[in-house]
Amino acid sequence: QVQLVESGGGLVQVGGSLRLSCAASAGTFSGFTMGWFRQAPGKEREFVSAVSWSGDSKYYADSVKGRFTISRDNAKSTVYLQMSSLTPDDTAVYYCAAKAPYKGSYYVLAAYAYWGQGTQVTVSS
Repeated sequence: QVQLVESGGGLVQVGGSLRLSCAASAGTFSGFTMGWFRQAPGKEREFVSAVSWSGDSKYYADSVKGRFTISRDNAKSTVYLQMSSLTPDDTAVYYCAAKAPYKGSYYVLAAYAYWGQGTQVTVSS
């Protein structure tokens, strides 16, 4: 069982930046692909970004490419999402998730077995 705890959300103005963190409890953190998803009010949860277990491969949704950066520190069992040039469209609850190897594509919600409780990001105009 992997427990994930997100932090770093908050209220920010348009064009601002935030860094989200996700701390994992399990010692097998380094074997998981880690992903970030978000869910805006009235919308489905959507893929934002993912990073492979080694950190060598990183993936982004087109809507955040060039503005968000994902990274991980396996020694600290933590994954980060650096968000910049934020817009009101980025307002959502952001979820961290962990995917075991060979369990599906990185952008598919159902491929992730473990989820955090979410952290709210609100971008004000």
